[in-house]
Amino acid sequence: MFQAPRGTQDVLPEEQPYWRYIQEVAESIARLYGYERIDTPVFEEAGLFVRTVGASTDIVEKEMYTFTDLGGGQMTLRPEGTAPVCRAYIEHGMASKPQPVKLFYQAPIFRYERPQAGRFRQHHQFGFEAIGDADASLDTELIDMAWRFFESLGLKNLTLQINSIGCPVCRPAFLAKLKEYYAEHRGELCGDCKVRLEKNTLRLLDCKKPTCQPLAAGAPRSIDNLCPECAAHFEQVKNDLGALKLPFGINPSMVRGLDYYTKTVFEIQPDEERGQSTIAGGGRYDGLIEELGGKPTPGVGFATGIERIILNLRKQRVSIPAPARPTVFVIWMGEEARASAVKIISGLRQADIGAVTVYTPRSMKAQLRQADGAGCHFAAIIGEEELAQGFVTLRDLRTAQQEPVPLDRLVERLVSYGHIQ
Repeated sequence: MFQAPRGTQDVLPEEQPYWRYIQEVAESIARLYGYERIDTPVFEEAGLFVRTVGASTDIVEKEMYTFTDLGGGQMTLRPEGTAPVCRAYIEHGMASKPQPVKLFYQAPIFRYERPQAGRFRQHHQFGFEAIGDADASLDTELIDMAWRFFESLGLKNLTLQINSIGCPVCRPAFLAKLKEYYAEHRGELCGDCKVRLEKNTLRLLDCKKPTCQPLAAGAPRSIDNLCPECAAHFEQVKNDLGALKLPFGINPSMVRGLDYYTKTVFEIQPDEERGQSTIAGGGRYDGLIEELGGKPTPGVGFATGIERIILNLRKQRVSIPAPARPTVFVIWMGEEARASAVKIISGLRQADIGAVTVYTPRSMKAQLRQADGAGCHFAAIIGEEELAQGFVTLRDLRTAQQEPVPLDRLVERLVSYGHIQ
């Protein structure tokens, strides 16, 4: 039998309320902060991600789903959301709009990773990007937005970690110190980190293997090697977060997994010690638009994984709104009643009253049981007696009380209850 590919999952009807809830809260927060939705293609030219994410990152070297299309082009299923948004910003001339341009997206993301709790080869993200302003207050607004988003969802016991990884002015000197430090410990490095030492020194700090993490703790810190501009920028971020009373810690080893980040980077995690606990991460990317051929344009953003949010909502037993159910289950007994039931259901739906029924003959007991399983509030029963007298028996399935209602007054009677869905 066929099954869903490893690292993917079906989102079944009973799981959909979580997805709707997160989407509604995310869109509400986006409106509150002035962000507009953008949707980009599921696949892009492979070079877009090689150039922006970094040719020597794990994403590009190990995780991207790249294929050759029928036209001979190299295409990649989207492994992250920021680069496509920046490509769209350039392609559609958004630099001519009032800056910053604030955009958000909901999109599937594809990475060939080892599946584990909260991590899938196809997962889904909400991402928020603010492009066109270099001020540190925009960094703070994004962090505040992420924090308020999780608060609005009902998640508690979260931690916020920040760092600054500098810019092209100050980073080269820092990387030289970092490389010198790790070169002295080459024998203690894992195989991947021995390659990173030569190809992408900053990624050494991002290694999650137990043998390498102690080395990261003793490594030179980027925040001790910032140029005056980056130092002032980071100081403003810290001051603004303090003014907003957002609790934060500084994590000197945090660099994120993408090469386009500059200055501020941040992550939000549940207050637990788990390797895959991050539920939001982002930062500033002031050189990304220029790298793609646009004019020098600053930007900052963050993304959050929907599957990982759901995992934490369940862990914390957060109550979410119950899904809407049909209001009326139309029960019919006999072939003559079937035709009337079809008309009743059509009339209810035209009045925006949810209605369902059975399609093959069943006993009254079986239909009542199905009505209860469907979560309906009322049953509208029509049989020989009701047909002869031109009414339906309206039964409240929660109280078992029932009453005869003329067919032409059914909608009016239901509306009078005041809680029609």
